[in-house]
Amino acid sequence: MLHDIHPHLFDNHFEVVDGVLPSDFILHFENGQLLLRQDGDRYELPTAAELTLTDASPFYLFAFNGINCFWAPQIGNHLSDGFSYFDMGFLRTQVTREIAWVGAVGKQLKEWYEQNRFCGRCGAATHHKGDERALVCGVCGHLIFPRISPAIIVAVTCGDHILLAHNVNFPNNLYSLIAGYADVGEPLEETVRREVREEVGIEVSDIRYYKSQPWPFSGSLMIGFTAKADGCLPLKPDGGEIADAQWFHRHRLPYRPNSGSIAGEMLTRFENGEL
Repeated sequence: MLHDIHPHLFDNHFEVVDGVLPSDFILHFENGQLLLRQDGDRYELPTAAELTLTDASPFYLFAFNGINCFWAPQIGNHLSDGFSYFDMGFLRTQVTREIAWVGAVGKQLKEWYEQNRFCGRCGAATHHKGDERALVCGVCGHLIFPRISPAIIVAVTCGDHILLAHNVNFPNNLYSLIAGYADVGEPLEETVRREVREEVGIEVSDIRYYKSQPWPFSGSLMIGFTAKADGCLPLKPDGGEIADAQWFHRHRLPYRPNSGSIAGEMLTRFENGEL
């Protein structure tokens, strides 16, 4: 999956870092796109020595392969040859997995900083707490930590068939597993039952945990489950979020997510008879 970047090392625990070294990596975004250096087929993060940092202090994010990574809200206008901006879709499909992962997590943290410049309690400006990854209001002291939204994703099977759905927001003819966000006060197992019932109109049982995957593209933690349907019952797509849903045989699966996502991994395992 996307976050499995071994032998590369990703260390996201917060550190108090005093200043930016020339060799440190800089993540800079324009219109949601990440600045990268391209050398032939290789894409790499720029270092501080390769960019002109402005007075806006970079924010420490995490370490990648033992090198500190910072988000720079602003950089100088001049860029050397070989630097270009790339969107998240390109990162997920065309760039090495480790760079895609670092860029995606960096963008999630960057958006958290941007969306919490002011206190939601009193409206005053916030600043970084300094000793942990948190923002604090300078007036009322309200603490703001990064928010992660839990979402379930479930492989519903019926013998050699699996339930796949085409979401109205999916490209082309892509089909994937049923997924959805947990509601307030809702156990994850009930989220599984509710999402399947709401989206395709059937009930499931034998719900079992599979594994989880952080998914920074939507600020989510995807929590995978398997479940059983009592027969390959007729499906009733909700007509709003789900345009179509079908039972597919394990040897005749449609166009689906790649192995970078938990959905892609689960479908590959089902296809191979391992799920």
